[in-house]
Amino acid sequence: MTTLGTGVLRIRNWLRDHPLALDGALALAVFVAMFIGSFADPNAHNGPTFGTRTPAAGSVFLMALGALTLVWRRRRPMAVLAATGALAVIELLTADPPAPVVMSTVIALYTVAARTDRPTTWRVGLLTMAVLTAAAMFFGSAPWYSQENLGIFAWTGMAGAAGDAVRSRRAFVDAIRERAERAERTREEEARRRVAEERLRIARDLHDVVAHHIALVNVQAGVAAHVMDKRPDQAKEALAHVREASRSALNELRATVGLLRQSGDPTAPTEPAPGLAVLDQLVATVRQAGLPVEVACAAKEDPPLPAAVDLAAYRVIQEALTNVRKHAGPGAKAEVSVVRVGATAEVMVLDNGRGTADRGGGDDVVGGGHGLLGMRERVTALGGTLTAGPRYGGGFRVHAILPVNARAQEPDHPGAAGRTGENV
Repeated sequence: MTTLGTGVLRIRNWLRDHPLALDGALALAVFVAMFIGSFADPNAHNGPTFGTRTPAAGSVFLMALGALTLVWRRRRPMAVLAATGALAVIELLTADPPAPVVMSTVIALYTVAARTDRPTTWRVGLLTMAVLTAAAMFFGSAPWYSQENLGIFAWTGMAGAAGDAVRSRRAFVDAIRERAERAERTREEEARRRVAEERLRIARDLHDVVAHHIALVNVQAGVAAHVMDKRPDQAKEALAHVREASRSALNELRATVGLLRQSGDPTAPTEPAPGLAVLDQLVATVRQAGLPVEVACAAKEDPPLPAAVDLAAYRVIQEALTNVRKHAGPGAKAEVSVVRVGATAEVMVLDNGRGTADRGGGDDVVGGGHGLLGMRERVTALGGTLTAGPRYGGGFRVHAILPVNARAQEPDHPGAAGRTGENV
């Protein structure tokens, strides 16, 4: 059974790849059927009989010519229908009783209906039906209401209906296939988009974690090296801060990498995501690194911010203070303010440092890092705006406006955020 099925499948595929051979086989089968049918005499004295008459040479020629014409039915369907229809009319006018040349016209009409549209099928089918039926009724020796004449009417009508049904089914199958392919492409594009967004989110988180803690480690290590000989107690304190900052960085990196290594859905985090609730801890670590920071956070007295907005505000402050620590220069001070204004939360970080040249000269300047770029992406992803640039009289200013009811935007549409420089 398996061998038989494989053989049938091979023959089917070969015929599909060689349509001319299939049409040639069909033409031969139609000729054989017409030739055998021409031996039937529908007008015999005691009813239709078979083998009591022999087709004339002209009828055999018309049958052979009509069958041969079907070989080109796929390439020129309308021309083949016209040719077979003309041969059928000639047979109906010259032979009595006529040979079934009309069978080739039925096949040709089916092909036209299957390969054109419905209006064309209606027009051509009705015309073919009317011409053949009229020729049989008016020029045949049998009464106009004979079953042979009605058979021509029925067969041509069924040929058009069958061809139209096949065409509709093919169109339906093609539409289903195209819809499935489009859905597959859409799923792949959505998957790629989600992967790109996740990679960007992970890159931002890693940058925030590494940049902040490593900057503190660098500063405290420099302090320890500077006072190691003269102030060993202060050097020990600085090294303790280094150890604490490095431990925090390792813990956060370990948590992030652990999520990436999980094969299934990640489990719930054991600690909440950082936000304004732990802003005091962030400021304390920065102060320990030697940067004086003043904080005015009126948003703590208001209802809590949404988680995404709370995290974005925390990361903006963290990155801005890290940049101040790295670029503002010695003796710099920073001010942090978080206020709720209507349906928005405003985050501002100011410093009076003199190292603004290292951070770029304005919003259009692009530096060598990704600090401000990461802040802008975080803010604009929530539908907010961020501006960053030098202050008049010295220093640097980072100002973010976050909508309280934030809605995520596409990464490719940054919204209204100003262009910022890049640091770290």
